[in-house]
Amino acid sequence: MIPAIVKLIKTGTTRSMQKYVKQLLAIFLLLLISACGNRPEELEGKTVFRYNESAGITSLDPAFARNQANIWAVNQLFNGLVQLDSNLLVQPCIAKSWEVSEDGMIYTFTLRNDVYFHDNVCFAEGKGRKVTSEDVVYSLQRLTDPTITSPGAWALSSVSENAGKPDISAPNDSIVVIKMKYPFPPFPGLLGMQYCSVVPREAVEYYGENFRNSPVGTGPFYFKMWKEGVKLVLLRNDNYFEYNGADRLPYLDAVAVSFIIDKQTAFLEFVKGNLDFISGLDASYKDELLTASGMLNPKYNEKIKMHSQPYLNTEYLGFIYDSLNPLINTSALKDVNVRKAINMGFDRKKMIRYLRNNIGEPGTKGMIPAGMPGYNHYKNYGYDYNPSEARRLLAKAGFPDGKGMGPVVLSTNASYLDICQFIQSELSKIGIELKIDVSPPATLKENIAQSRIPFFRGSWIADYPDAENYLSLFYSGNFTPQGPNYTLYNNPAFDRLFLEASSITHDSLRFEAYTRLDSIIMQDAPVVVLFYDRVLRFTRSGISGLGSNPMNLLVLKHVKKG
Repeated sequence: MIPAIVKLIKTGTTRSMQKYVKQLLAIFLLLLISACGNRPEELEGKTVFRYNESAGITSLDPAFARNQANIWAVNQLFNGLVQLDSNLLVQPCIAKSWEVSEDGMIYTFTLRNDVYFHDNVCFAEGKGRKVTSEDVVYSLQRLTDPTITSPGAWALSSVSENAGKPDISAPNDSIVVIKMKYPFPPFPGLLGMQYCSVVPREAVEYYGENFRNSPVGTGPFYFKMWKEGVKLVLLRNDNYFEYNGADRLPYLDAVAVSFIIDKQTAFLEFVKGNLDFISGLDASYKDELLTASGMLNPKYNEKIKMHSQPYLNTEYLGFIYDSLNPLINTSALKDVNVRKAINMGFDRKKMIRYLRNNIGEPGTKGMIPAGMPGYNHYKNYGYDYNPSEARRLLAKAGFPDGKGMGPVVLSTNASYLDICQFIQSELSKIGIELKIDVSPPATLKENIAQSRIPFFRGSWIADYPDAENYLSLFYSGNFTPQGPNYTLYNNPAFDRLFLEASSITHDSLRFEAYTRLDSIIMQDAPVVVLFYDRVLRFTRSGISGLGSNPMNLLVLKHVKKG
């Protein structure tokens, strides 16, 4: 039945019909969850943290932790050599310490001796074994295995190669040595990405392709069940190695994730107390939950807590930049003047004020977001609202007042439909006819990754706390699907400077190079920066210890529910 409903959503002839069918699907899923039992037997009498993932989860294998939905789940199940704290500082995890050679070319990690994989049938007698340095070598080299085709392979692009594999070795059971192609100061933070989680070879070989839905890690929770599109359940790992003072983490007994597609329905479940947490802002409930100035609606003060801080997330529109791509080679979008006109053709400040209740900062400064080291409030190479200049650029491109351009199709998902409609209305005033194609989030992500659409709504949440992460979206060596260059942007001058900047060890000099790179991107305009987001978290009043961080990573091992 679910596939039939999803097909209706994709093929519905009108937006109202699609919305109606989506609501039916949401109701059906809620009934199905109830039929399966909102409290499965293993959750009876336990402290359970519940949240909803409307975008769905596609894999629990950390090698495919490409999007936030996957990352949040993977983060509960796995650990890496290092982890980032709430201030984005690199802290020990499976590695208790590490050293870097004076020339920055060799990293030596020393592992803890008390980290064990979750109990699982893939191990002898079903008992999880101790993690060794060989597990780290296997896990990191697996990322670049061409048979895996992990979208995280680029994470090791700065690591030297040996016999066709990343030069990562294990001199003994507790030491890992990583050799670099060149000095790369952000590297330790990059190892904190979920892509770089440690996995056991036995589980990968035992489950094969099904490792995606039979994960085995070392994290604070272990996998119990996953009925895709319905519910995911994780249980407390009683053998977890981290402590908070004298208390062994985690505090929760379980985590339950639902997959209600309709965000308004999920919000109502949160208000009723059936969910403990929601994140972000959606048009369906923003005016109910927030005041016009972006504060929590006073009527919820006793039931709900709100936390907000700068978010290392840049929301943008992306163009396929490759003029030889059949999607773009006959389109007006291949002209930089048209792309610049779109950048100048709408008022970002007005958009933030009316559509996001002043949550976020207008994206007029480039790709590097507010809150990221290297962000400069005084940059002058972004785009402000300037309709007269936008008209001049259209005329320069041979499309005076948009005549002769034809319609431009922008692909998005339902969560950003209001923003895209605002841009559509604004651009019509300078003669650009914008049509909006709405797809389910998973479909949109896949089409972007496969370069199937010429103009799309995207976002980039930092994988690690260095502006190089944002600039890597435009390095030609990171073309999708192997890397994050979804626009297929290719500029040799940018590439040369990008590689030079990556190896600069002096922070202020590296940040200067980042600023030059950001300005090159804005000049070529492969993207339209919309806004720099803010982390926005809402929890029920009985939840404590969740905290927040500029990357909006969900960390549940410290959470208490009273």
